[in-house]
Amino acid sequence: MVGVGLVAEMPTDAERRRVLIAEDEALIRLDLAEMLVEEGYEVVGEAGDGETAVRLAEELKPDLVILDIKMPIMDGLAAAERIAGARIAPVIILTAFSQRDLVERARAAGAMAYLVKPFQKSDLVPAVEIALSRYSEVAALEAEVASLTDRLEIRKAVERAKGALMTTYGMTEPQAFKWIQRTAMDHRMTMKEVAERILAETAGGEVSQQPTV
Repeated sequence: MVGVGLVAEMPTDAERRRVLIAEDEALIRLDLAEMLVEEGYEVVGEAGDGETAVRLAEELKPDLVILDIKMPIMDGLAAAERIAGARIAPVIILTAFSQRDLVERARAAGAMAYLVKPFQKSDLVPAVEIALSRYSEVAALEAEVASLTDRLEIRKAVERAKGALMTTYGMTEPQAFKWIQRTAMDHRMTMKEVAERILAETAGGEVSQQPTV
């Protein structure tokens, strides 16, 4: 087996993410923009309704879109469906309610994460990073295989392998996926092969200080 060191990859100033915000309450929109800027993100556009959000997303091609669930003209779920369906950017849904049905509807619309208002900066940043990570994961899996059935099988294996890395080595979800993706590239393997090796290793009790492939 070849040992592979784990290096936590954090965003740098050179990788500033461009964010579009859509929220019909101006004060919340302002607070959200301030939080994002303070954390090093670039707010490239703001909208007060879902229709404008979709148009700006198509024009600006941001790295991330944050949508309030209840907006005039077009609500956040409909806007998320349009933006996610066109593969423009990952979407985070803002909601004042934590009901399971709204969360499920947000996921079905293509949202990668959601936030319940009122939220703190400590809630916002992890949600942003998880949404970006999940979106890149879906894109990578789609690039690896064309068949929908194969994609679902690979996604299941990668999800289980991420869980094993998070439990065994204390990685975050984004770190676990990046490790799998980087290891696959470094060793000229598919992500499914890497995931299966991780699952076999952790299931067999062959746990070292660092994951190996």
